[in-house]
Amino acid sequence: MLERSLLTRPAPAIRFVDLQAQRARLGSRIDAAIAGVLAHGNYVLGPEVAELEARLADWSGARHVVTCANGTDALKLALRARGIGNGDAVVVPAFTFVAAAEAVVIAGATPIFADVRESDFTLDPAAIEPAIEAARRAGLRPAAIIAVDLFGQPADYPAILPIAERHGLFLVADGAQSFGATLDGRPVGSWGDVTTTSFFPSKPLGCYGDGGALLTDDTAQAELYRSLRMHGQGEDRYDHQRIGVNSRLDSLQAAILLAKLEIFEDEIAARDQVAQRYAALLGDRVRVPHVRAGVRSVWAQYTIRVTDRDRVARELRDHGVPTAIHYPRPLPAQPAYADYPAPGGLPVSVRLAREVLSLPMHAYLDRVHQDEIAARLIEALG
Repeated sequence: MLERSLLTRPAPAIRFVDLQAQRARLGSRIDAAIAGVLAHGNYVLGPEVAELEARLADWSGARHVVTCANGTDALKLALRARGIGNGDAVVVPAFTFVAAAEAVVIAGATPIFADVRESDFTLDPAAIEPAIEAARRAGLRPAAIIAVDLFGQPADYPAILPIAERHGLFLVADGAQSFGATLDGRPVGSWGDVTTTSFFPSKPLGCYGDGGALLTDDTAQAELYRSLRMHGQGEDRYDHQRIGVNSRLDSLQAAILLAKLEIFEDEIAARDQVAQRYAALLGDRVRVPHVRAGVRSVWAQYTIRVTDRDRVARELRDHGVPTAIHYPRPLPAQPAYADYPAPGGLPVSVRLAREVLSLPMHAYLDRVHQDEIAARLIEALG
């Protein structure tokens, strides 16, 4: 039970994501990691990058990990290495960040938007085959599915995989928000033909800039990723076998990620405790997140549903509680994507965009701050 006095005390400083608390915990480890890179001076694809790729492979169970400049580039590299482009269609969830659709369009293909599930916000397996049929009616060749893991929870791959196999579709598991999570005991990185991820600073495993990676068991595809991220390089830096890009991870970011990996498991457990406490405090007042059986979420976001969302967010802001809306529009409602197919009207995505509200979530959210957040939210709900 929340103490009513919490509503009258000055609100403590609350951070939506507290990178400074994490930095304080890591202490000299970050300084030492950066100093090591400065000492050897190999700033791009230095030894820390190879070590990080090996550590991420151990963590995920993937045979190959190829780092790159950011999570969006990871998606683009995955599609390009597969040869997906003009005339091809890629099924993309309508309720997610724009990067998934953006990568498809930049590759030259067409995104076909599919609805998500009300329960967990991830791609609805039942919406995939209608999207495939819509692609065929438009004269496009269905080529791939990008299943986005949302807010820390993997998509329903046991249901999606058979559909991809039945239609011969390349399955990209977008793990930008889920690295470190597991599904039926298998970690993110071991589902799909390739998993992409992001190390943007606010991610559960984030660096101090941009970074990304591709995880796969396919040796030939991994070799293509390594070539494409280096201008299509072949035997040496002036041998260009294919049209590539410049998408390399720098050594400083790899060094920082290596330091953060040392505490990553502890942080995942701490995030889960924060999520459980939110559910206990708020579960009888708002629609709190639902985690499917067999899933261990990394809680990239803690996203509730509120019918009068915008007013509630304003009242929380006025009392010093930061929030965010992930996401205020389904992708087909964005001007840049309004002309791409969206069969079925996407009712769940439209409804979620009106109601979702993300609360502060990080491994260092203490009970005092969390009580304040919950008390202010309950007050705003009336």
